[in-house]
Amino acid sequence: ESVSVGEEMESAGAADAEFPFPSWITLETVQDAAVRIKPWAHVTPVLTCSALDALAGRSLFFKCENLQKVGAFKFRGATNAVMKLTEEEAAKGVVTHSSGNHAAALALAAQLRKIPAYIVMPIDAPPVKRRAVEGYGAKVIDAPNVESRQPIADKVTMETGATFVHPYNNADVIAGQGTLALELLQQAPHLDAIITPVGGGGMLSGVTIAATGLKSDILIFAAEPKGADDAFQSKQAGRFIPQAGAKTIADGLKTSLGSLTWPVVRDKVTSVITVSEQEIKTAMRLVWERMKLVIEPSAAVPLAAVLSDDFRGHYPQVKSIGIVFSGGNVDLDQWSW
Repeated sequence: ESVSVGEEMESAGAADAEFPFPSWITLETVQDAAVRIKPWAHVTPVLTCSALDALAGRSLFFKCENLQKVGAFKFRGATNAVMKLTEEEAAKGVVTHSSGNHAAALALAAQLRKIPAYIVMPIDAPPVKRRAVEGYGAKVIDAPNVESRQPIADKVTMETGATFVHPYNNADVIAGQGTLALELLQQAPHLDAIITPVGGGGMLSGVTIAATGLKSDILIFAAEPKGADDAFQSKQAGRFIPQAGAKTIADGLKTSLGSLTWPVVRDKVTSVITVSEQEIKTAMRLVWERMKLVIEPSAAVPLAAVLSDDFRGHYPQVKSIGIVFSGGNVDLDQWSW
């Protein structure tokens, strides 16, 4: 997966037949991933909040991946990918490009396996994120801009022989993210639906494959900012439409879908619901105030969707819904303490 997914997808254009459903990612591969990551990953709690149930008019069950290691679900996929490498592959290390939670997740997973990690980060990445990655022992390599990240990662791969682990367009990463749905359906087996945020779609895809594999009639929804709505646009059009000029407080959701994740959204996700910046901020504040949980803006997006008029008036059959709080990494340096 050494090509830039966005470029690969754009060059394919509207020829959607080029994006077959990734049938090799199954409930079984997610169950295998759960066994593989069990020694390392937390089983995160599922919490409820009667005040938010009342606002939503439904029973809400929050899967708290903000309490996962590195503060985000990304640790699951990164750990599955790293622990699955052969000894020979692992010795050469892993490489990725990310300025966010995947960078920290891969760095920690590599540290746990005692192998090198090379993380290509934009030069303007928040200092708090860079410190986190370096704190896990990874080597950070500067990219002058977003466009240069993939070529620099390719160069590192060539020079070191390290394995490139894409943040979301990677079958082992997708299977790892899906493990949260296995836990959620053990913790709350009666759910009628699950809603997750969608950026690149790795977690949404893993959750969809795992949850529908366990419970064929469960509905899967995706939630997305209106300012970064490529999944919504693509779902409406029935063909892949790349992200253009994303602008949102939910910085984890600015990426385009990938060639493995778009077909899952296209074929298996019930609906993509978009929300405004104000709705995201309101939902985030509600969680901080009512649940006393630190979540990042991206994690507030699915709650914002469930509280939106678009959702509230529809889907009367959805009495109880699982909501994935994807992460809790907020840059507290921006606050005046």
